[in-house]
Amino acid sequence: MSGASTVSASEAHKLVWEGAIPLLIHLHDSEVTTLPPPPPALVLAPRLGYLPLLISQLKPYFSSTLPPGVDTLWFEYKGLPLKWYIPTGVLFDLLCAEPERPWNLTVHFRGYPSNLLLPCEGEDSVKWSFINSLKEAAYVINGNCKNVMNMSQPDQVELWRSVLNGNLESYQRVSSKLKLVTLEDEYTENINAVPTASQENSGEGDAAAQVKSGRIPVRLYVWTLTEDFDDLESAPQIDNWDKVSYINRPVEIHKEDGKYFSLHDAIKTLLPEYFPASSFGNLGDASTNLSVADEGENTCDPDSSSLPLENAEIKLVRIQGIEPCLEIPFSWVVNNLMNPEYFLHICICLKVSEANAVQ
Repeated sequence: MSGASTVSASEAHKLVWEGAIPLLIHLHDSEVTTLPPPPPALVLAPRLGYLPLLISQLKPYFSSTLPPGVDTLWFEYKGLPLKWYIPTGVLFDLLCAEPERPWNLTVHFRGYPSNLLLPCEGEDSVKWSFINSLKEAAYVINGNCKNVMNMSQPDQVELWRSVLNGNLESYQRVSSKLKLVTLEDEYTENINAVPTASQENSGEGDAAAQVKSGRIPVRLYVWTLTEDFDDLESAPQIDNWDKVSYINRPVEIHKEDGKYFSLHDAIKTLLPEYFPASSFGNLGDASTNLSVADEGENTCDPDSSSLPLENAEIKLVRIQGIEPCLEIPFSWVVNNLMNPEYFLHICICLKVSEANAVQ
């Protein structure tokens, strides 16, 4: 939490949008038709981007060695086909418990596994997946998606191009028109906490008070284990998507005066099947004992990196490559770590009993 105070919202947004993952991309042996085989391609992939959008860099690099046929781009990691509609940064956070740099991926231009992956027709498929997610998020936040549906064609093009090019300024200019207000940041000092007389007369004070509740679009990627591990290097590999539970659930926040709603509270709200309300006890005490290590350095006591609860033990929570202390205000996480389509993507590893394991 102390580290968060030194980063303004604008700085946090900039860091998130500039986030990238170095990829070392190997062409699959079955598609190599020349000797010697081409060396792997080293690519810096935006965290907020999507793997199919790398085709403009990869196709020219590997084109001279590809067999005849129609391009159907897809990627795999250690034999696991990667879902193209999940942002690249989320895939990395989920599949690399111990971050691997560069991230070694295998690319295919042939033999698309349509029995395992949804069809992808290139950039158009990714674009419409993004727009549909934006509509879904707008519905969660506002109860309707009229503002997204009514976007002008130029605004829609500019919004998508801003995501493609990592242009935060352009994105903010267009997305502000959607009026997808999320939460007041409980972490930063609220200079409007005491309304002035003019605010009281104009009703501005009442409007500010109404920001105490909200619905937040969240996508959870829950990886459950029945065996324990001491460190991330010894964490079992995800080799099958059946081991991951992909959950879309909004977080509904009703903030009580004098208390803040933490990331820990949000996770418990999102996963009632693992964290029954009766198992929480004193939430304030629990939150202060639960922490995970930040990427590169510890943000809290590393000896208290998990908290035994009734049905599960949290082993890892990762958002935008960060492993935050769970007592951080959820409003700060939402306002600073949300993806461009207004979803907050959270990767969670849980140790559960055999009876509670994801089937």
